[in-house]
Amino acid sequence: MSQHASGSSIESVLHETRKFPPAAGFSKSAHMGSMEQYRREYERSIRDPEGFWGEVAGELDWFTKWAKVLDWKAPDAKWFVGGKTNICHNCVDRQVEAGFGAEPAIIWEGEPTGSGGPEVRRISYADLKRDVSRMANVLRSLGVGKGDIVTIYMPMVPELAVAMLACARIGAPHSIIFGGFSAQAIADRVVDAGSRVIITADGGWRRGQIVPLKENVDAACTQTDLIDHVIVLERTGQQIAWHHAPSPANGSKRDHWWHDLVQAASDECACEPMDAEDLLFVLYTSGTTGKPKGIMHTTGGYMVHTYLTSKITFDLHPGIGQVYWCTADIGWITGHSYIVYGVLPNRVPTVMYEGAPNWPGADRFWDIVERHKVTQFYTAPTAIRAFMKWGDEHPKKHDLSSLRVLGTVGEPINPEAWMWYHKVIGGEKCPIVDTWWQTETGGHMITPLPGCTATKPGSCTLPFFGVDAAIVDEQGNERGPNEGGLLAIRKPWPSMLRGILGDRERFIATYWSDIVTKDGTRYYKAGDGARRDEDGYFWVMGRIDDVINVSGHRLGTMEVESALVSHDAVVEAAVVGMPHEIKGTGIAAFCTLAPGFAADDALREALRKHVAGEIGAIAKPDMIRFTDALPKTRSGKIMRRLLRDIAEGKEQAGDTTTLEDLSVLAKLRESKES
Repeated sequence: MSQHASGSSIESVLHETRKFPPAAGFSKSAHMGSMEQYRREYERSIRDPEGFWGEVAGELDWFTKWAKVLDWKAPDAKWFVGGKTNICHNCVDRQVEAGFGAEPAIIWEGEPTGSGGPEVRRISYADLKRDVSRMANVLRSLGVGKGDIVTIYMPMVPELAVAMLACARIGAPHSIIFGGFSAQAIADRVVDAGSRVIITADGGWRRGQIVPLKENVDAACTQTDLIDHVIVLERTGQQIAWHHAPSPANGSKRDHWWHDLVQAASDECACEPMDAEDLLFVLYTSGTTGKPKGIMHTTGGYMVHTYLTSKITFDLHPGIGQVYWCTADIGWITGHSYIVYGVLPNRVPTVMYEGAPNWPGADRFWDIVERHKVTQFYTAPTAIRAFMKWGDEHPKKHDLSSLRVLGTVGEPINPEAWMWYHKVIGGEKCPIVDTWWQTETGGHMITPLPGCTATKPGSCTLPFFGVDAAIVDEQGNERGPNEGGLLAIRKPWPSMLRGILGDRERFIATYWSDIVTKDGTRYYKAGDGARRDEDGYFWVMGRIDDVINVSGHRLGTMEVESALVSHDAVVEAAVVGMPHEIKGTGIAAFCTLAPGFAADDALREALRKHVAGEIGAIAKPDMIRFTDALPKTRSGKIMRRLLRDIAEGKEQAGDTTTLEDLSVLAKLRESKES
């Protein structure tokens, strides 16, 4: 039985506080002040989505107004048809033109701390416009035009936001790769996107160590001849390899220092008018096959949806001293939507932090909250569980009274972590917005709203405006209260993905083929199992496909399996998820070895390092078991259900009638990882 920090079981805690009313004091000032107001607006958004979303879009700037709000024929949506805008304009220029150029847009803090404290930079909207315009002109000078995909592989520094906004400014879609991914992962994404320019840095700081970003880019460039230019930001000052050799494509040198290029660039660059359906960015996410999916998001609908969800979910109000901090890396969708694109149009400063939450001490996050007087704090359940494990004394050393709204993202939060977050960090006064959404959805889909939604620990509660979410079976029939089923979205929403880059069939097969009603209507399949309780609240139970949610980040089991079998020692591998105290879900790998390899700890560590090299450190298995054979059906399919049971330590094997060789199961149970 898990124990709450106070010593009582979480079951008794939840029995005493089953439902938390909206936080006192929010209803007067909140954008959504009552459940009656929410229900009225929600019903309007479902009944008249064109009217609702057209009204929201009118709060932002458009160069040409749309002719039609929505054109929908499943699985294809077009939002704000005929409208032209630019998301960089709405993030930056709009604020400067309204007279707010001197206000802080980004508050950045680096990881290293010296005698004078950490490095902090405050970038105003006017500063941001100047820096973004210069980088936009740099990209154009290197031959980047509208529609050309630029790859970005950078640490969490302000220049990362500058780079992505510069791409958006000139209509060049970006493909941002998380700095923890390997050279192979970079190369795969560069080839898939057809990128010819990479923006990176000499390195970044993480737990006092330098992450070798430029070195990884150099290694990736040996695997493809696509890259003509590499722009390098000097962040760490370390010695790096430099490639002066001419690019075959254009006869110029490949590597360029960021500071040299921007110094020579003009700070005047007009925003490119973008059609609402023009591609804004590609972001790669894991799937059930080995190849990552390039999720495509377009300009208009994504801009409108992330603007409104940022505003309402976090109750953002400009001009009253709010400071918003999302702790995610911009390399993930959370950073795209809720550090940059959704927050800047709301004119509330957004915090960016470069490093780890426990460097140089376990109180680093709370030190940042106190010094910058953070009012909205958005993080992952994985981080919250780590904070719990490190001890209450770390947050208690700091004044967290500035906090007003707490949020969680990436995976369902377990009730015990929710209660700790509520009591220790929020002081029992901050509403918690437990948000459910995906890379594919672009923005929040199901979430409490501070000021109006009564919350239940572990539930993401009710759908956001315009989101027709339901729990259904494969024929689209809605399930009853507390009956498990598939989480589906029945109507289009503005920030929905428009496809998978270069793979129309995979887009349809993955998201639009599994839930079809009797009359042929297709619903979007989220890939999560869920239920709704007697109050209509959603409870997400976890993935139903071969995707593992590790620390809030999705990894395909096939990706990890492919990495393992690419090692000479491994003949066959099967990967499943397993419970993990901090990550929520860990990675368990079962491997059969080639002759001549010893099943020992040295090989386990070698395989972990190999997977990290192929994918990134986030994919390193938490457990590796060696076995002579894997449990398979008579048709040759690996029975991953049995492997999950073994990884979880369950003794029950369930139905094994289709298992080809029962002795394999016994041997697997005997296998251990020291």
